[in-house]
Amino acid sequence: MTAPPNPAPWATIGALVEDAIARFPDLEAVVEGGERWTFRSLGDRIHEAARALIASGVAPGDRVSVWAPNIREWVVISLAIHSVGAVLVPINTRFKGGEAAYVLRKAKVRRVFTVTDFLDVDYVEVLRSEADLELDEIVVLRGPSHPGATSWEDFVRRGADVDDAERTARVAAVSGEDPCHILFTSGTTGAPKGAVLGHAAVCTAYSVYADNVGLRTGDRYLIVLPFFHSFGLNAGILVCLMAGATIVAEPVFDVESVLERIVEERITAFPGAPTVYQTLLAAPAATREKLTTLRLAVVSSAAIPVEMIRQMSSVLKIDTIITGYGLTEASGIVAMCRHGDDPEVIAQTAGRTVEGMTIRIADEAGNELPAEVAGEVLVRGYTVMQGYFDDPEQTAQTIDAEGWLHTGDIGMIRADGNLVITDRMKDMYIVGGFNTYPAEIENVMSTHPAIAAVAVVGVPDERLGEVGSAFVIPASGVAADPDEIMAWCRGRMANYKVPRHVHVVEDFPLNATGKVLKFKLRVQARDMLAPS
Repeated sequence: MTAPPNPAPWATIGALVEDAIARFPDLEAVVEGGERWTFRSLGDRIHEAARALIASGVAPGDRVSVWAPNIREWVVISLAIHSVGAVLVPINTRFKGGEAAYVLRKAKVRRVFTVTDFLDVDYVEVLRSEADLELDEIVVLRGPSHPGATSWEDFVRRGADVDDAERTARVAAVSGEDPCHILFTSGTTGAPKGAVLGHAAVCTAYSVYADNVGLRTGDRYLIVLPFFHSFGLNAGILVCLMAGATIVAEPVFDVESVLERIVEERITAFPGAPTVYQTLLAAPAATREKLTTLRLAVVSSAAIPVEMIRQMSSVLKIDTIITGYGLTEASGIVAMCRHGDDPEVIAQTAGRTVEGMTIRIADEAGNELPAEVAGEVLVRGYTVMQGYFDDPEQTAQTIDAEGWLHTGDIGMIRADGNLVITDRMKDMYIVGGFNTYPAEIENVMSTHPAIAAVAVVGVPDERLGEVGSAFVIPASGVAADPDEIMAWCRGRMANYKVPRHVHVVEDFPLNATGKVLKFKLRVQARDMLAPS
């Protein structure tokens, strides 16, 4: 395993917490739900929760879950879990009961912190309805009390008799090699798998991230991306502790609410999916003119229209726009663009490899391919996960004997050293024997004046095996004509790449981080094409 060239000042997340409290005691740390906490106040609450975990019998290495939206209590309990040497297992708030139960059973979780009133869902009731789910305790972070569950207030009081020296000893006993969290993959290619990430790797990776994006002390960082995701947790909560930035948390993405928060809270940094920025750009001019404090945007995607990047700079007046490439199994960070990169590099590439990491493009036999030739992206270095929890077989299939993580992504290294992600291997489809990559087609189609957003999937075809089916969201005030779009495509790409079907829609099915759920589009496309 390649060691990081410059390890972070903190070997563990617990050490990071203590350092942030000491360096930024009076700066605002968390804003959410009408509450404003300084780093000192946040630290007091983390210490209080950590003592309660100790009083509850939570031991180092125990897995503890949080199933809740972006609320201030999420920040407190997650950092307390890390501080006492336990392992955080976040759960996707969009999961149904069976999906959540699978994660809890797989990770052998015995204690869950959750809510009872998010989007009309009582998560405690959902958990109680799952048969054979063995939990020692459910704690309600926020919401009405529930029979059989512990209130947050009662949980916290439990730690009153724990000497703080015991808490500090637990923080000091955690090693940088110890696991900090287990993040479960989406499971689109099978049952979800839990990637085990280590303290030192995560701390160093996101110290590099914070430096590369230019996050500053006093920045106000709007986090709409969910805390249960690597981006919201590591590139959200943790980087704010590292830089002394304010976490401004939003439980759900709502256009009007986000616009108000940016103005009212004078937001300076805002990470999000391309769809988020497209929404901001589509806002009325009078509204956009109020977004004067934004200076830093991190766009979580590898394929973005160049024009969108230009407009983010010229229309939204954002000084720094960064894109990158990462995956849960590599702690969420592998490559990043840099300050000063031009719009084409930012939009069309994922940037250069971060220090301490190595990327290799390989053919199906594992042989390294030269620059400008596409193949599978392999990754090796200190950010690579320790493995899938309790699943050595899947771990061995994903990380080979030489330590290369097989990402399942198709990409190439350009002559200038920038990584281009062509597509996921599972998203590739074959048209008459030609490998066809949706991201490449989407990049071209996104330049059509009638198209605001596009997503392409492969669908079965009797003659060619598969063909492309494009879903198009029309630009504001413009009528999108499917026949005209296909004719336009034929003039700009090889015939096998031209979608045979164009469907005009109002929106795409999205996951909680704003990414398009292509498996749902495939089903939708097949249903549309099925004989009536």
